Amino acid sequence: MSQDQIPVEKLSELEASAELAFLAAELARHDALYHGKDAPEVSDAEYDALKRRNDAIEAAFPDLVRADSPSKKVGFAPLPTFAPIVHARPMLSLDNTFSDDDVRDFVASVYRFLGNMPDDSIAFTAEPKIDGLSMSIRYEAGRLTTAATRGDGTTGENVTANILTIKEIPNTLPKGVPDVVEVRGEVYMAKSDFLALNAQMEAEGKQTYVNPRNTASGSLRQLDATVTARRKLRFFAYALGEVSNGGQSTRIADTQFGIVEKFREWGFPVNPFMKRFTSGQQLIEHYQEIGIARPDLDYDIDGVVYKVDRLDLQERLGFRSRSPRWATAHKFPAEQAFTTVEKIEIQVGRTGALTPVARLTPITVGGVVVTNATLHNADYIEGIGNNGERIRPEEHDIRVGDTVIVQRAGDVIPQVLDVLLEKRDAGSKRYEFPKQCPVCGSHAVRERNEKTGKLDSVTRCTGGFACSAQAKEHLKHFVSRNAFDIEGLGTKQIDFFFESEDPALSIKTAPDIFTLKARQEKSLAKLENIDGFGKVSVRKLFDAIDARREIDLHRLIFALGIRHVGETTAKLLARTYGTYEHFEEAMKAAADPAGDAWAELNSVEGIGEVMARAIVEFYREPRNLDVIDRLMKELRPKEAEKPTTDGSPVAGKTVVFTGSLEKFTRDEAKARAESLGAKVAGSVSKKTDYVVAGPGAGSKLDKARELGVQTMDEDEWLALIGG
Repeated sequence: MSQDQIPVEKLSELEASAELAFLAAELARHDALYHGKDAPEVSDAEYDALKRRNDAIEAAFPDLVRADSPSKKVGFAPLPTFAPIVHARPMLSLDNTFSDDDVRDFVASVYRFLGNMPDDSIAFTAEPKIDGLSMSIRYEAGRLTTAATRGDGTTGENVTANILTIKEIPNTLPKGVPDVVEVRGEVYMAKSDFLALNAQMEAEGKQTYVNPRNTASGSLRQLDATVTARRKLRFFAYALGEVSNGGQSTRIADTQFGIVEKFREWGFPVNPFMKRFTSGQQLIEHYQEIGIARPDLDYDIDGVVYKVDRLDLQERLGFRSRSPRWATAHKFPAEQAFTTVEKIEIQVGRTGALTPVARLTPITVGGVVVTNATLHNADYIEGIGNNGERIRPEEHDIRVGDTVIVQRAGDVIPQVLDVLLEKRDAGSKRYEFPKQCPVCGSHAVRERNEKTGKLDSVTRCTGGFACSAQAKEHLKHFVSRNAFDIEGLGTKQIDFFFESEDPALSIKTAPDIFTLKARQEKSLAKLENIDGFGKVSVRKLFDAIDARREIDLHRLIFALGIRHVGETTAKLLARTYGTYEHFEEAMKAAADPAGDAWAELNSVEGIGEVMARAIVEFYREPRNLDVIDRLMKELRPKEAEKPTTDGSPVAGKTVVFTGSLEKFTRDEAKARAESLGAKVAGSVSKKTDYVVAGPGAGSKLDKARELGVQTMDEDEWLALIGG
């Protein structure tokens, strides 16, 4: 991927769709090379970066998720060379984490989902992530019967004959084991065996191998098992698949740690670094210890895997579409390199954000030539993180001419980590972040959080529609797929109309789109005579514009480009307020922080104070209102469809959950209510229908009683919705 690619938040719908198509094809190609041919072209870090880019775009544009999305796939389809084996239980992949904060977030997410669990009461196992080939080995009546690769997670390749050649894997299990046991783990090649094999190949005048992982994978897929036997493959056991006695599921232990101990008793090799901890900090410290030991290990690892230890908690946590909620892989960082900052440039985005970018002396990092690196914001240049704490010493600010450490980890766009002070020019000066927008000259500001008093990390242009950098991007967003989706009015056409000086052709703001046809009818300069257009294409363009004069409310709200308001939020707002007139009236009224409109906006689940303030500020700006007034003269927004959930007693109702829920966690309660067509709010207002109160309910319950809102306990709620 190009290092100067567009940040996700600046992508138009068309650009996002095109990039998702590219990423789907590119990741499928790399999967085929890695899993099918054992001949990868990119490093693990580069592959992870592509997947994270794909995931980030999908999160920003959920309606663009493709049927062939990499986020829906596990592994790679089994090769036709081997007979297929359907896994009794799917072999899913793991989500990846790349930082200490990610690990803390993972631990916090487990506690959040389970609810009512005391601090440090949940144990986690931590073990090295072996860079090998995932394998499921099935034993029936204590005897090894089949072995299969992970494949696509559902179906793998039958490599039983080759697995039988690996001396570390028992052919039989001790007496007393369940009738069916599937032992899962990683097949790998030791570094020492790999070096010995390459030395032998070189002595025989044959081509040497690239790395142990690919060699192990290729060796396991040999049609001649005697070749596999000569390759000295090894195995670490770490998980269970199906376990049953007489056809009934059973357990051999109650914890992940207990399972691995049982494997050891049965004669399987298990990793000596596997340990059990009860806090995120302990996991991080163990990760660091393994990282220090990593160069001296006789096998390749690319991270550390964390798992919730108790199996009953694993079952409660369950799975996402392709990964368990109870496990994650903490990856080691990618390569780092040194280079020079030649200059620092400021890019202005659609929301007015001023983003500094370092232009670097080209350097190769992880097989990719890097010329640019993000500097994030003014604080990052000074060595201050988002939480206000120092991430580098005060004197380690980033300056033009500095020699810096650049890293390509999970981020597609690399970042500058630190500065080598010993190489700094004595005459260098601190970088002065601009106080004016480099595009329109409007003053640039950092918003201050009224509650905390802290400055926003991002500096923003105040020019709004007056800033060409924002105005053009506003238009591209306005016509994007999940907004107005006007066929024939894409990025290139917006560029043309925006830059035109002809009053009959110019489109500077959204209303100009809908007056284009009328202006053309009065003009001598016809669009159809301009190169790149034509009579048929112009007619189709005008028809497409007219077809969007009637528009879904959520599309209109999303198209306005209000800061923080994405597609999901736009749908929430449309569903809450029903009509555009009601929405605009409420947003103007919400400017009064003591009024009901402000309270109602903040009570919408998923909005929050920061987003609410951004929406209100948008409707306080006269230039925005002027554009909207002109736009509404051209449009007929539809009324939002009311939810229809047949047979649901709470469809269309607004519910607030408060107190310490005992029958279910807050996340579970919310998900169930929404599946029945209810709206879940975060605060109580006159429009609340039900307040479900658990033990310890306080101010929300009091307010419900004050307003006459119906209240109920958890049992009454379950009775209402049918259990």
